[in-house]
Amino acid sequence: MNKLRCIVVDDEPLAIKMLEGFIARTPFLELEASFNDPVEALSAIKAQQPELVFLDIQMPDLDGMELSRMVPQETRIIFTTAFKQYAFESYEVSALDFLLKPIRYQKFLEAAEKAREWFSLKEAAVQAPAPAAQEKTSVFIKVDGALRKVELSDILYVEGMRDYVMFHLSSARSPLVTHMTMKAVEDMLPQAGFMRIHRSFIVALEQISSAMPSGDIKVGDALLHVSDACRPAFDAYLRQHSLG
Repeated sequence: MNKLRCIVVDDEPLAIKMLEGFIARTPFLELEASFNDPVEALSAIKAQQPELVFLDIQMPDLDGMELSRMVPQETRIIFTTAFKQYAFESYEVSALDFLLKPIRYQKFLEAAEKAREWFSLKEAAVQAPAPAAQEKTSVFIKVDGALRKVELSDILYVEGMRDYVMFHLSSARSPLVTHMTMKAVEDMLPQAGFMRIHRSFIVALEQISSAMPSGDIKVGDALLHVSDACRPAFDAYLRQHSLG
């Protein structure tokens, strides 16, 4: 895999200098450009389409959350900010990670490694020969440094906890814990078999044993709540699969 091309966007010159130094120390990253003006940065991101953007959140004219919603779909975001209250919102806009200032190189490297893994899996999926009619039946999840194969039919539901997710399986008492975002899980799992019912839960539709008017559903031994935002899509699924 080639180096990941990066753009840095931050209105603080010292923060830019620090991130430029971190990128230079990381062999699989390559700096394309740095910007202290988010509007200029957006034009460059759209033109150059880098793999990775290290993006501050609180900036004049255009904040990082707004900018992140305008970048090309293939560009991944790692937020860099001094304000931890943005952490949860960052995962709702497909961010790969959230780095809290002052940033230590170890944390930066962990985020960069996550980005490299994401693009490596994406590249492998594109290159892997697969018959058009053959559906995905399993996924690989990184657990304790190793990739573990998990059958889709074994997944009950996925639970998000900040920058980690837990895969609850029918074959295991304890969930598999891995360092990734719920958005990345959504992209990885087939939409036909899995649905986001809450910002913290993705369920295997075939594993739902009951659905109650209160908005709660039973999946395995767990009782999960369908949020108001996800309710219309879930109700539509129930109507399509209900008799009477």
